[in-house]
Amino acid sequence: MELEAATGSDRRRGSGVKLAYDVLRDEILDLVLQPGSAIDEVQLAERFNMSRTPIREALVRLAAEGLIHTLPNRSTLVAPIDFLNMHTYFDALVLMYRVTTKLAAQHHRAPDLALIKEKQRQFADAVKAQDALAMIATNAEFHLAIAEAGRNAHFVSFFKRLLDEGRRILRLYYQSYEDRLPHRFVQEHEDMISAIENRNLELAEELARDHAEQIVAQVQKLLVHGERLQMII
Repeated sequence: MELEAATGSDRRRGSGVKLAYDVLRDEILDLVLQPGSAIDEVQLAERFNMSRTPIREALVRLAAEGLIHTLPNRSTLVAPIDFLNMHTYFDALVLMYRVTTKLAAQHHRAPDLALIKEKQRQFADAVKAQDALAMIATNAEFHLAIAEAGRNAHFVSFFKRLLDEGRRILRLYYQSYEDRLPHRFVQEHEDMISAIENRNLELAEELARDHAEQIVAQVQKLLVHGERLQMII
């Protein structure tokens, strides 16, 4: 009886951790929780109607992903966006776009291609609906599906973290356009899928590089100059 009770308690706590983690992670990535804003364990425990233990465990997971920071005085903040070192992030992002798309062209199997196409359909639906949050999320899922088709677990893990970090940057970007979305990205994705399907390694890498670099160039221009950028709708 005691073992069963303990197991049940652990299970409830585990589901509580997942709930708090999933909700807070989405709110951080979607900028509902602003970079640099304070996080209060007591308030979160009241909000989720659970003890502070699962809240604390959820925050530990978020900290491991670099989404929150705990300061020396033990206060907890949503991680700021490091604009000063953004160039290093962009370098890594472009490289991972290139490598993962090329590997997908080389190693994909039929189920991989089906998943990539399904993620692309979801992305296209989000663009058609002019749903910025859905577009950002499905874009990340699309590129992660490509990475998984390349069959390098290290790249998948690293790319996932980069894509998650990029969700906050893209949210700022689209907010500056009142969440108008670029339809050209849909066609660029389709071109990458075609190159992957045809196992054209060089073209797949080239398309992925161009896709990443033009996004990076526009975001950099926005962040540095605060300009309203041209978009092809």
